[in-house]
Amino acid sequence: MSEVIAGFLVPCQQNYPVCRFETFGRRKWQVKLKNSELQCHANMKPKSLKYLVRNELAVKPATYSARISTDIPLYETPGALFDDYLDNKPRIFNAMFPDKHRSQQLNQDEWRIQMLPLQLLVLTVWPVVDLRLRCKSRGRDYPPEVPHHITKVLELDITRWELQGLDNVVDPSHFTLVVKGTLYPDRRGHRSRLRGHLEMNISFVLPPALALVPENVRDSLGKKVMTKLVESMKQKVDGSLLADYSKFKRERANKRL
Repeated sequence: MSEVIAGFLVPCQQNYPVCRFETFGRRKWQVKLKNSELQCHANMKPKSLKYLVRNELAVKPATYSARISTDIPLYETPGALFDDYLDNKPRIFNAMFPDKHRSQQLNQDEWRIQMLPLQLLVLTVWPVVDLRLRCKSRGRDYPPEVPHHITKVLELDITRWELQGLDNVVDPSHFTLVVKGTLYPDRRGHRSRLRGHLEMNISFVLPPALALVPENVRDSLGKKVMTKLVESMKQKVDGSLLADYSKFKRERANKRL
């Protein structure tokens, strides 16, 4: 407490009366006012003593996560299996992210996406992420949740990110974003299903203003944001991707005519 009080006394301004408290005998105080001094002292013996008031709140990082799964019927045709469709990664990306003005291809596996504004509690950020798509087959290096009998699996993950709009609020080194997903056809007899998993984790050190928000309120809002994000990705798969796969099957059928 003494450091905090001293911190408010030290930064006196020029031309304002500056107070010096000195002790004279037992329980006797004399107050001297001097305009020429630029510092205030409260019975400090060493004049070189400096006080530092830290305006930081030591809080644990706030962590939010969400996971969602896809399990829907998949109607394949012999000449246009979903495995063949997965081989065309640029087509898959364009089906999920059709706005070409907000994306660019970096190499054969990665794309940079300027995502729509994201609301994190009372903060608004504009994420820019590098998305990587990779195909794996024959059970080699499959993620743990994918059975080894699956013929081909598409992996999705974020390799780099940037949060525009938080430069003066959140230290980038205190922010972590992890996104991992899988998508694959699961054939059982004569029936096929499209299965997938998407997991997203965000962790960041709260700025002082947000640290004062009750933890239960922050958690509730954070979970809503995360759930909204993964549900949006699920809609891209269940809707846009399957619609483009149907188009892919028609194109293959027309070529055989």
